[in-house]
Amino acid sequence: MHWRKNLFAVTAATFIGFTGFTLVMPFLPLYFQQLGVTDVGDIALWSGLSLGVTPAITALVAPLWGRLADRVGRKIMIERSLVSFVIVMAAMAFVTKAWQIFALRALQGLFAGYGALALTMAADVAPRDRMAFAIGTVQTAQRIGPAIGPVIGGVVAQLVGLRQAFFVTASFYVVALVLVFFMYDEHGLVARHGHQTQHEPKKRQGRVTFRSVLAFENFILLIGVVFSFTFVDRSLGPVLPLYIAELGTGVDRVPIVSGILFSIAAGTGAIGNHLCRALLARASARAVIAGAAIAAALGTLTYVLAGSTAVLMLGTPLLGLGIGAASTAAYTAAGAVIPPEVRGAGFGLLSTGSLLGLALSPVICGLLGTLSLRAVFVLDMCILVLAGGLVRRLMVTIHVTPRSAPTTEEL
Repeated sequence: MHWRKNLFAVTAATFIGFTGFTLVMPFLPLYFQQLGVTDVGDIALWSGLSLGVTPAITALVAPLWGRLADRVGRKIMIERSLVSFVIVMAAMAFVTKAWQIFALRALQGLFAGYGALALTMAADVAPRDRMAFAIGTVQTAQRIGPAIGPVIGGVVAQLVGLRQAFFVTASFYVVALVLVFFMYDEHGLVARHGHQTQHEPKKRQGRVTFRSVLAFENFILLIGVVFSFTFVDRSLGPVLPLYIAELGTGVDRVPIVSGILFSIAAGTGAIGNHLCRALLARASARAVIAGAAIAAALGTLTYVLAGSTAVLMLGTPLLGLGIGAASTAAYTAAGAVIPPEVRGAGFGLLSTGSLLGLALSPVICGLLGTLSLRAVFVLDMCILVLAGGLVRRLMVTIHVTPRSAPTTEEL
Protein backbone atom coordinates (compact mmCIF):
# COMPACT_ATOMS: atom_id res chain seq x y z
CA MET A 1 0.00 0.00 0.00
CA HIS A 2 1.09 3.56 -0.75
CA TRP A 3 1.09 4.72 2.87
CA ARG A 4 3.29 1.80 3.89
CA LYS A 5 5.93 2.83 1.34
CA ASN A 6 5.94 6.36 2.76
CA LEU A 7 6.11 5.00 6.31
CA PHE A 8 9.05 2.78 5.37
CA ALA A 9 10.91 5.77 3.91
CA VAL A 10 10.36 7.86 7.05
CA THR A 11 11.20 5.00 9.43
CA ALA A 12 14.35 3.95 7.55
CA ALA A 13 15.58 7.55 7.31
CA THR A 14 14.90 8.05 11.02
CA PHE A 15 16.71 4.87 11.99
CA ILE A 16 19.74 5.70 9.84
CA GLY A 17 19.82 9.31 11.02
CA PHE A 18 19.52 8.51 14.73
CA THR A 19 22.10 5.74 14.38
CA GLY A 20 24.49 8.09 12.60
CA PHE A 21 24.12 10.75 15.26
CA THR A 22 25.18 8.37 18.02
CA LEU A 23 28.17 7.05 16.09
CA VAL A 24 30.32 9.92 17.32
CA MET A 25 28.51 11.91 20.03
CA PRO A 26 29.29 9.46 22.88
CA PHE A 27 33.00 9.84 22.05
CA LEU A 28 32.99 13.63 22.05
CA PRO A 29 35.13 13.86 25.25
CA LEU A 30 37.86 11.86 23.50
CA TYR A 31 37.66 14.21 20.52
CA PHE A 32 38.17 17.22 22.78
CA GLN A 33 41.32 15.52 24.07
CA GLN A 34 42.57 15.22 20.50
CA LEU A 35 41.89 18.93 20.04
CA GLY A 36 44.28 19.74 22.88
CA VAL A 37 41.97 20.03 25.89
CA THR A 38 43.81 18.23 28.67
CA ASP A 39 42.13 19.21 31.93
CA VAL A 40 39.42 16.70 32.89
CA GLY A 41 37.15 19.45 34.18
CA ASP A 42 37.49 21.42 30.94
CA ILE A 43 36.73 18.31 28.90
CA ALA A 44 33.60 17.64 30.97
CA LEU A 45 32.52 21.29 30.63
CA TRP A 46 32.98 21.44 26.86
CA SER A 47 31.30 18.04 26.43
CA GLY A 48 28.31 19.00 28.56
CA LEU A 49 27.87 22.35 26.81
CA SER A 50 28.25 20.85 23.35
CA LEU A 51 25.84 17.97 24.02
CA GLY A 52 23.28 20.21 25.72
CA VAL A 53 23.22 23.16 23.32
CA THR A 54 21.65 21.24 20.42
CA PRO A 55 18.48 20.01 22.19
CA ALA A 56 18.16 23.36 23.98
CA ILE A 57 18.10 25.34 20.72
CA THR A 58 16.02 22.71 18.94
CA ALA A 59 13.40 22.97 21.71
CA LEU A 60 12.99 26.65 20.84
CA VAL A 61 12.88 26.36 17.06
CA ALA A 62 11.08 23.03 16.53
CA PRO A 63 7.58 24.61 16.65
CA LEU A 64 8.68 27.25 14.13
CA TRP A 65 10.05 24.65 11.73
CA GLY A 66 6.87 22.61 12.22
CA ARG A 67 4.68 25.60 11.42
CA LEU A 68 6.73 26.33 8.29
CA ALA A 69 6.35 22.66 7.31
CA ASP A 70 2.57 23.11 7.52
CA ARG A 71 2.88 25.84 4.90
CA VAL A 72 5.46 24.49 2.46
CA GLY A 73 5.28 20.73 3.04
CA ARG A 74 6.93 18.22 5.37
CA LYS A 75 9.21 16.56 2.82
CA ILE A 76 11.24 19.63 1.88
CA MET A 77 11.64 20.54 5.55
CA ILE A 78 12.97 17.15 6.57
CA GLU A 79 15.31 17.28 3.57
CA ARG A 80 16.47 20.71 4.74
CA SER A 81 17.22 19.29 8.18
CA LEU A 82 19.08 16.25 6.82
CA VAL A 83 21.21 18.42 4.50
CA SER A 84 22.21 20.56 7.49
CA PHE A 85 23.29 17.43 9.37
CA VAL A 86 25.43 16.30 6.43
CA ILE A 87 27.19 19.68 6.32
CA VAL A 88 27.65 20.09 10.08
CA MET A 89 28.87 16.53 10.70
CA ALA A 90 31.38 16.77 7.86
CA ALA A 91 32.55 20.17 9.15
CA MET A 92 33.26 18.67 12.58
CA ALA A 93 36.03 16.61 10.98
CA PHE A 94 37.93 19.84 10.19
CA VAL A 95 37.74 21.64 13.55
CA THR A 96 40.90 22.60 15.41
CA LYS A 97 39.50 24.24 18.56
CA ALA A 98 36.98 23.15 21.19
CA TRP A 99 34.79 26.22 20.71
CA GLN A 100 34.32 25.27 17.07
CA ILE A 101 32.60 22.02 18.10
CA PHE A 102 30.31 24.00 20.37
CA ALA A 103 29.49 26.48 17.58
CA LEU A 104 28.72 23.70 15.11
CA ARG A 105 26.51 21.94 17.64
CA ALA A 106 24.63 25.21 18.21
CA LEU A 107 24.19 25.55 14.44
CA GLN A 108 22.99 21.97 14.32
CA GLY A 109 20.33 22.74 16.91
CA LEU A 110 19.11 25.68 14.85
CA PHE A 111 18.48 23.53 11.78
CA ALA A 112 17.57 20.26 13.50
CA GLY A 113 14.09 19.04 14.39
CA TYR A 114 13.63 16.25 11.87
CA GLY A 115 12.70 13.86 14.66
CA ALA A 116 9.46 15.76 15.27
CA LEU A 117 8.89 16.11 11.51
CA ALA A 118 9.30 12.35 11.09
CA LEU A 119 6.56 11.73 13.66
CA THR A 120 4.36 14.29 11.92
CA MET A 121 4.88 12.55 8.58
CA ALA A 122 4.08 9.18 10.18
CA ALA A 123 0.80 10.61 11.46
CA ASP A 124 0.08 12.10 8.04
CA VAL A 125 0.62 9.00 5.95
CA ALA A 126 -1.33 6.46 8.03
CA PRO A 127 -5.08 5.89 8.03
CA ARG A 128 -6.54 6.98 11.36
CA ASP A 129 -6.86 3.43 12.66
CA ARG A 130 -3.17 2.84 11.88
CA MET A 131 -1.83 6.12 13.28
CA ALA A 132 -0.63 4.53 16.54
CA PHE A 133 1.15 1.83 14.53
CA ALA A 134 2.87 4.40 12.31
CA ILE A 135 3.96 6.66 15.18
CA GLY A 136 5.10 3.66 17.23
CA THR A 137 7.15 2.36 14.30
CA VAL A 138 9.02 5.65 13.91
CA GLN A 139 9.53 5.93 17.68
CA THR A 140 10.96 2.41 17.68
CA ALA A 141 13.49 3.51 15.06
CA GLN A 142 14.32 6.51 17.25
CA ARG A 143 15.02 4.15 20.16
CA ILE A 144 16.90 1.34 18.43
CA GLY A 145 19.16 3.63 16.38
CA PRO A 146 20.80 5.24 19.44
CA ALA A 147 21.01 1.83 21.11
CA ILE A 148 23.27 0.35 18.43
CA GLY A 149 24.92 3.58 17.23
CA PRO A 150 27.65 3.71 19.92
CA VAL A 151 28.60 0.09 19.23
CA ILE A 152 29.02 0.78 15.51
CA GLY A 153 30.72 4.09 16.31
CA GLY A 154 33.27 2.38 18.53
CA VAL A 155 34.21 0.01 15.71
CA VAL A 156 34.35 2.86 13.17
CA ALA A 157 36.50 5.02 15.44
CA GLN A 158 38.85 2.10 15.99
CA LEU A 159 39.18 1.50 12.24
CA VAL A 160 39.41 5.04 10.83
CA GLY A 161 39.90 7.32 13.83
CA LEU A 162 37.57 9.80 15.54
CA ARG A 163 38.09 12.62 13.04
CA GLN A 164 37.27 10.47 10.01
CA ALA A 165 34.29 8.99 11.88
CA PHE A 166 32.49 12.31 11.37
CA PHE A 167 32.65 11.72 7.60
CA VAL A 168 31.09 8.29 8.14
CA THR A 169 28.33 9.93 10.16
CA ALA A 170 27.76 12.50 7.40
CA SER A 171 27.41 9.64 4.91
CA PHE A 172 24.66 8.11 7.07
CA TYR A 173 22.67 11.32 6.69
CA VAL A 174 23.28 11.29 2.93
CA VAL A 175 21.66 7.83 2.78
CA ALA A 176 18.71 9.05 4.87
CA LEU A 177 18.32 12.08 2.58
CA VAL A 178 18.30 9.89 -0.54
CA LEU A 179 15.66 7.60 0.98
CA VAL A 180 13.31 10.49 1.74
CA PHE A 181 13.93 12.21 -1.60
CA PHE A 182 13.22 9.19 -3.78
CA MET A 183 10.79 7.10 -1.72
CA TYR A 184 8.54 9.54 0.13
CA ASP A 185 5.69 10.69 -2.13
CA GLU A 186 4.19 13.76 -0.51
CA HIS A 187 2.06 14.77 -3.50
CA GLY A 188 0.29 11.42 -3.45
CA LEU A 189 -0.92 11.93 0.10
CA VAL A 190 -4.64 12.30 0.48
CA ALA A 191 -5.56 13.70 3.85
CA ARG A 192 -8.00 11.71 5.93
CA HIS A 193 -11.59 12.50 6.84
CA GLY A 194 -12.55 14.50 3.78
CA HIS A 195 -9.54 16.88 3.62
CA GLN A 196 -7.65 17.43 0.41
CA THR A 197 -3.95 16.88 -0.21
CA GLN A 198 -1.49 18.20 2.27
CA HIS A 199 -0.54 21.27 0.23
CA GLU A 200 -4.04 22.36 -0.70
CA PRO A 201 -5.34 23.38 2.76
CA LYS A 202 -2.96 26.34 2.78
CA LYS A 203 -5.80 28.50 1.46
CA ARG A 204 -8.01 27.53 4.42
CA GLN A 205 -5.49 27.86 7.22
CA GLY A 206 -5.93 31.58 7.78
CA ARG A 207 -4.04 33.03 10.72
CA VAL A 208 -2.95 29.93 12.59
CA THR A 209 -1.17 30.83 15.82
CA PHE A 210 0.57 28.70 18.40
CA ARG A 211 -2.11 29.81 20.86
CA SER A 212 -4.79 28.27 18.63
CA VAL A 213 -2.79 25.02 18.45
CA LEU A 214 -2.40 24.94 22.22
CA ALA A 215 -6.17 25.35 22.53
CA PHE A 216 -6.84 21.93 20.98
CA GLU A 217 -8.39 19.40 23.31
CA ASN A 218 -5.95 17.90 25.84
CA PHE A 219 -2.97 19.42 24.02
CA ILE A 220 -1.25 21.27 26.88
CA LEU A 221 -1.75 18.22 29.09
CA LEU A 222 -0.16 16.01 26.41
CA ILE A 223 2.89 18.30 26.25
CA GLY A 224 3.26 17.77 29.99
CA VAL A 225 2.94 14.00 29.53
CA VAL A 226 5.65 13.96 26.84
CA PHE A 227 7.92 16.10 29.04
CA SER A 228 7.37 13.89 32.10
CA PHE A 229 8.10 10.59 30.41
CA THR A 230 11.15 11.95 28.59
CA PHE A 231 12.44 13.37 31.88
CA VAL A 232 12.12 9.99 33.60
CA ASP A 233 13.52 8.09 30.62
CA ARG A 234 16.65 10.26 30.51
CA SER A 235 17.19 10.32 34.27
CA LEU A 236 18.86 6.91 34.27
CA GLY A 237 21.92 7.96 32.28
CA PRO A 238 23.76 10.12 34.86
CA VAL A 239 23.13 7.92 37.91
CA LEU A 240 22.44 4.29 36.98
CA PRO A 241 26.07 3.07 36.83
CA LEU A 242 26.76 4.78 40.17
CA TYR A 243 23.62 3.25 41.69
CA ILE A 244 24.60 -0.22 40.49
CA ALA A 245 27.98 0.18 42.20
CA GLU A 246 26.25 1.46 45.36
CA LEU A 247 24.15 -1.71 45.44
CA GLY A 248 27.32 -3.78 45.75
CA THR A 249 28.20 -4.70 42.17
CA GLY A 250 31.95 -5.02 41.60
CA VAL A 251 33.64 -2.18 39.73
CA ASP A 252 34.67 -4.52 36.91
CA ARG A 253 31.05 -5.64 36.38
CA VAL A 254 29.36 -2.21 36.54
CA PRO A 255 29.76 -1.43 32.80
CA ILE A 256 28.26 -4.73 31.63
CA VAL A 257 25.38 -4.62 34.14
CA SER A 258 24.65 -1.00 33.19
CA GLY A 259 24.73 -1.90 29.51
CA ILE A 260 22.29 -4.76 30.04
CA LEU A 261 19.85 -2.53 31.95
CA PHE A 262 20.06 0.25 29.35
CA SER A 263 19.44 -2.32 26.61
CA ILE A 264 16.45 -3.78 28.47
CA ALA A 265 14.99 -0.29 28.91
CA ALA A 266 15.47 0.52 25.22
CA GLY A 267 14.16 -2.84 24.02
CA THR A 268 11.06 -2.88 26.22
CA GLY A 269 10.45 0.78 25.33
CA ALA A 270 10.35 -0.22 21.66
CA ILE A 271 7.96 -3.07 22.51
CA GLY A 272 5.78 -0.56 24.37
CA ASN A 273 5.72 1.67 21.27
CA HIS A 274 4.26 -1.21 19.24
CA LEU A 275 2.06 -2.59 22.01
CA CYS A 276 0.34 0.79 22.22
CA ARG A 277 -1.70 0.22 19.06
CA ALA A 278 -3.27 -2.94 20.48
CA LEU A 279 -4.01 -1.13 23.74
CA LEU A 280 -5.60 1.83 21.96
CA ALA A 281 -7.86 -0.56 20.03
CA ARG A 282 -9.33 -1.68 23.36
CA ALA A 283 -9.23 1.46 25.51
CA SER A 284 -9.11 5.23 25.28
CA ALA A 285 -5.85 7.17 25.10
CA ARG A 286 -6.62 8.50 28.58
CA ALA A 287 -6.76 4.98 30.02
CA VAL A 288 -3.65 3.83 28.17
CA ILE A 289 -1.51 6.81 29.26
CA ALA A 290 -2.69 6.64 32.88
CA GLY A 291 -2.19 2.87 33.02
CA ALA A 292 1.25 3.12 31.42
CA ALA A 293 2.22 5.80 33.95
CA ILE A 294 1.29 3.50 36.83
CA ALA A 295 3.20 0.59 35.27
CA ALA A 296 6.28 2.79 34.84
CA ALA A 297 5.91 4.08 38.42
CA LEU A 298 5.84 0.49 39.73
CA GLY A 299 9.00 -0.19 37.75
CA THR A 300 10.62 2.86 39.32
CA LEU A 301 9.47 1.74 42.77
CA THR A 302 11.66 -1.34 42.41
CA TYR A 303 14.62 1.03 41.96
CA VAL A 304 13.67 2.88 45.13
CA LEU A 305 13.39 -0.34 47.16
CA ALA A 306 16.17 -2.32 45.46
CA GLY A 307 18.72 -4.07 47.58
CA SER A 308 20.50 -5.71 44.65
CA THR A 309 20.80 -5.37 40.89
CA ALA A 310 18.61 -8.48 40.43
CA VAL A 311 15.61 -6.40 41.52
CA LEU A 312 16.48 -3.78 38.90
CA MET A 313 16.29 -6.49 36.24
CA LEU A 314 12.66 -7.08 37.24
CA GLY A 315 11.62 -3.42 37.38
CA THR A 316 13.33 -2.11 34.24
CA PRO A 317 11.00 -3.93 31.77
CA LEU A 318 7.96 -2.36 33.47
CA LEU A 319 9.58 1.06 33.27
CA GLY A 320 10.47 0.64 29.60
CA LEU A 321 7.07 -0.71 28.57
CA GLY A 322 5.26 2.08 30.39
CA ILE A 323 7.36 4.86 28.89
CA GLY A 324 7.12 3.41 25.38
CA ALA A 325 3.35 2.89 25.45
CA ALA A 326 2.60 6.26 27.05
CA SER A 327 4.73 8.29 24.64
CA THR A 328 3.16 6.67 21.58
CA ALA A 329 -0.33 7.11 23.04
CA ALA A 330 0.36 10.79 23.74
CA TYR A 331 1.52 11.54 20.18
CA THR A 332 -1.35 9.49 18.73
CA ALA A 333 -3.91 11.33 20.87
CA ALA A 334 -2.45 14.64 19.72
CA GLY A 335 -2.53 13.51 16.09
CA ALA A 336 -6.21 12.62 16.48
CA VAL A 337 -7.28 16.12 17.57
CA ILE A 338 -4.94 18.31 15.49
CA PRO A 339 -6.08 18.98 11.91
CA PRO A 340 -3.51 17.76 9.35
CA GLU A 341 -2.87 21.28 8.04
CA VAL A 342 -1.41 22.42 11.41
CA ARG A 343 -0.01 19.11 12.60
CA GLY A 344 3.58 20.20 12.00
CA ALA A 345 3.24 23.08 14.47
CA GLY A 346 1.49 20.82 16.96
CA PHE A 347 4.08 18.07 16.84
CA GLY A 348 6.78 20.73 17.01
CA LEU A 349 5.34 21.91 20.32
CA LEU A 350 5.20 18.32 21.57
CA SER A 351 8.83 17.96 20.54
CA THR A 352 9.67 21.05 22.57
CA GLY A 353 8.25 19.33 25.65
CA SER A 354 10.31 16.22 24.91
CA LEU A 355 13.51 18.20 24.28
CA LEU A 356 13.07 20.18 27.50
CA GLY A 357 12.83 16.88 29.37
CA LEU A 358 15.91 15.69 27.51
CA ALA A 359 17.88 18.82 28.42
CA LEU A 360 16.73 19.26 32.04
CA SER A 361 16.70 15.66 33.25
CA PRO A 362 20.47 14.96 33.28
CA VAL A 363 21.16 18.30 34.99
CA ILE A 364 18.48 18.03 37.70
CA CYS A 365 19.03 14.33 38.35
CA GLY A 366 22.80 14.77 38.36
CA LEU A 367 22.53 17.49 41.00
CA LEU A 368 20.03 15.48 43.05
CA GLY A 369 22.29 12.45 42.75
CA THR A 370 25.03 14.29 44.62
CA LEU A 371 22.73 14.20 47.67
CA SER A 372 21.21 10.75 47.20
CA LEU A 373 21.12 8.41 44.19
CA ARG A 374 17.95 6.76 45.48
CA ALA A 375 16.28 10.19 45.65
CA VAL A 376 16.49 10.41 41.84
CA PHE A 377 14.19 7.42 41.50
CA VAL A 378 11.85 8.77 44.17
CA LEU A 379 11.54 11.92 42.06
CA ASP A 380 10.90 9.82 38.94
CA MET A 381 8.17 7.85 40.71
CA CYS A 382 6.47 11.04 41.93
CA ILE A 383 6.54 12.53 38.43
CA LEU A 384 4.99 9.40 36.92
CA VAL A 385 2.27 9.16 39.56
CA LEU A 386 1.48 12.86 39.15
CA ALA A 387 1.35 12.58 35.36
CA GLY A 388 -0.91 9.53 35.51
CA GLY A 389 -3.20 11.17 38.06
CA LEU A 390 -3.53 14.39 36.04
CA VAL A 391 -4.30 12.43 32.87
CA ARG A 392 -6.89 10.34 34.69
CA ARG A 393 -8.56 13.41 36.13
CA LEU A 394 -8.24 16.05 33.42
CA MET A 395 -7.91 14.35 30.03
CA VAL A 396 -10.98 14.21 27.84
CA THR A 397 -11.55 10.64 26.65
CA ILE A 398 -10.50 10.06 23.04
CA HIS A 399 -10.70 6.79 21.11
CA VAL A 400 -7.96 7.19 18.53
CA THR A 401 -8.28 3.87 16.71
CA PRO A 402 -11.99 3.46 15.96
CA ARG A 403 -13.11 0.28 14.26
CA SER A 404 -15.15 2.25 11.76
CA ALA A 405 -14.53 5.51 9.94
CA PRO A 406 -14.61 8.43 12.39
CA THR A 407 -17.22 11.10 12.22
CA THR A 408 -16.61 14.82 12.49
CA GLU A 409 -17.92 14.78 16.06
CA GLU A 410 -15.33 12.18 17.06
CA LEU A 411 -12.55 14.53 16.08
